[in-house]
Amino acid sequence: MSNASSDLLTPDALSMLLAIEETGSFAAAARQRGLVPSALTYRVRQIEDALDVLLFDRSSRQAKPTEAGKELLREAKRLLQDVEALANRVKRVATGWEAVLTVAVDSIIARSVVMELSEGFLALNPPTRLRIRYETLSGTLAALKSGQADLAIGVFISPSSHAELLHETLGQVSFVYAVAPHHPLANAPEPLSDAVLQQYRAVAVADSVPRGEGVTIGLLGGQDVFTVPDMPSKLEAQLRGLGGGFLPESLAKPYLETGSLVAKKVSRVQRISQVEYAWRNPHGQSVGHALSWWLAQLKQARTQQALLQPHHRV
Repeated sequence: MSNASSDLLTPDALSMLLAIEETGSFAAAARQRGLVPSALTYRVRQIEDALDVLLFDRSSRQAKPTEAGKELLREAKRLLQDVEALANRVKRVATGWEAVLTVAVDSIIARSVVMELSEGFLALNPPTRLRIRYETLSGTLAALKSGQADLAIGVFISPSSHAELLHETLGQVSFVYAVAPHHPLANAPEPLSDAVLQQYRAVAVADSVPRGEGVTIGLLGGQDVFTVPDMPSKLEAQLRGLGGGFLPESLAKPYLETGSLVAKKVSRVQRISQVEYAWRNPHGQSVGHALSWWLAQLKQARTQQALLQPHHRV
């Protein structure tokens, strides 16, 4: 790449090109960035001339990226993320506070308690922007490992522990097999064998890891499955009799007590899972103030208990 082209591909120029892709037109991108349309068009032509390629197809009303344009935009997104990450690291080193703290929360965790913790954190008026993202099963851990999250709450750590992660126990979750009272299995003789369960639809939570790389829990081969995005949706589906499945005992308990769900003994061993919270090992660097605050809250026994009790509050 010539010096002229590299001089033109500044973070601001890359953001401008991404704005054209996002808005679908030069005029809309110019409005978004507070530029006169002719000035934006001129800057794009400068970049195209320097690279000797056409970045956007202007033959239709929409500004569509060419193949060369798509490649540049892909790299532009990555480069801008790298620049932001560098700025965040510099800021953290300078002040001890992270620019952004992202917390990945599994769908097994009580969201109201996460919001209460968020409220407590934001009451400090920290310079750190807080982001909460909801994940499911191994997607929660994947968000942490990929660097998309700094802290993950409600993960299942396998024995082949990940060297780049630090983790602590949050508590144990017991699961109960439950169906609606009008479901055919509600009055079936116990314990329910796998052969009997297999005849009826299971409600399963989809792993939020993309492209089927994740895990499924408690399903039998050949069984009809209704897949939902998270644990609250699974509960709703089972209350409606759309299938059976294992639910965290604390989540199911109020519905079992009112008769909205019926617990059934099954022949397989009762599921008890150890749930953890994990964060990335900063390779010898000190933990930022924001992450330190969250880790201090997560060490408290009452917080741990509340996070694993969907109907309880801190």
